[in-house]
Amino acid sequence: MNEKAKGYILAVIAAATYGMNPLFALPLYADGMNPDSVLFFRYLFAIPLVGAMIKGRGRDFKIHRTDILPLVVLGVLMAASSLTLFEAYNYMDAGIASTILFIYPILVALIMAAVYKEKVTMQTALCILLALSGIAMLYQGGDGATLSLTGTLLVFASALSYAIYIVGVNRPSLKEMATLKVTFYVLLFGVSLFVVRLWMSHDLTLPTRWWLWGNLVALAVFPTAISFLCTTSAIQRIGSTPTAILGALEPVTAIFFGITVFGERLTARDCMGITLILVAVTVVVAGGNITHQLVRFRKMFPRLPLKRK
Repeated sequence: MNEKAKGYILAVIAAATYGMNPLFALPLYADGMNPDSVLFFRYLFAIPLVGAMIKGRGRDFKIHRTDILPLVVLGVLMAASSLTLFEAYNYMDAGIASTILFIYPILVALIMAAVYKEKVTMQTALCILLALSGIAMLYQGGDGATLSLTGTLLVFASALSYAIYIVGVNRPSLKEMATLKVTFYVLLFGVSLFVVRLWMSHDLTLPTRWWLWGNLVALAVFPTAISFLCTTSAIQRIGSTPTAILGALEPVTAIFFGITVFGERLTARDCMGITLILVAVTVVVAGGNITHQLVRFRKMFPRLPLKRK
C-alpha cells in the first residue's frame, strides 16, 4: 500500500473516531460534569497513552527549540476547538453541533488558497459542495426549532480553530517530526488550557458513578489519541485539504451510533445525505484518476468544427 492510500485510510479513521465525542461525553454531562473537567481528563489520560507508544517504539521526546512555539500554538488551537465544541453541546443537540462543525473543510481550503496560494480546483470545490450538501441533509430541521446563536458561534469558533490547526500541522518543520511526537506535545500543551481554566474557576467535577470513568478513558483513546494521531499522519501524507474533506465522514459516524446505540430511525433524508457524503469522499480518494478518466471520456467525443455558411 502506497503512502497516499495510507493517508486516505488514516483520514477516514480520524473522522470516524472523532465522531465518537458525543457518544462518550453526553453521559458525563448528564452526570453533572462540566466541559472543562471532561476535557481535562480526556487530554490527561491521553498523554501517557501516547507517551507509552513513543517509548514502545524506542523513540525519545527531544524536540528542537524552534519547534516549541509552533507546538504550543497547535496545542492551544486544538484545545480551544475541543472546548468550544463541547460548550456548544450545552446550547444545541450534539448531532446538530457536529454537523455544523463541518464548515471547516471550506475554511481549510480558503486558508490554503489565501495564505499558501493553493489552487482550489473545480474537483475540490465540487467535493466540498457535495459533502456540505450531504451534511445539510443529515440536519433534521423539520420541527421549526431555531438554532441557538451562542451555540452556533461556538461551533464556528471550533471549526475555525480546527481548520487553522490542520493547516499548521502541515508546516514543513513539523512534517519532518514523528507523528506520535507531534500528537504528544499537542496534548501536553493543550491540557494546560484546561488546567488554567479549572484553577481560575475552582470547578473541577468528577463522575459520580464508577463506570463513567470508562467514558473518560474512551474519550482519551478514540476521539483523542487515535483521532489526533491519524489526523496528523494523514495530513503529512495527503495534505490539509483532502484530510479536511474526508472529515465529513464524522456525521455519518454520529448517524451510525444514533441508530445502533440510541435506537434512532434512519430516514430517506439521512440516506440521501450519507450518499452525497460518500460520493464526495469517493471523488477525493480517487483524486487525479477521476480527472484523467473524464478527460479520456471527453476525448471520445471531439468537438466538431462549425461549418461556415
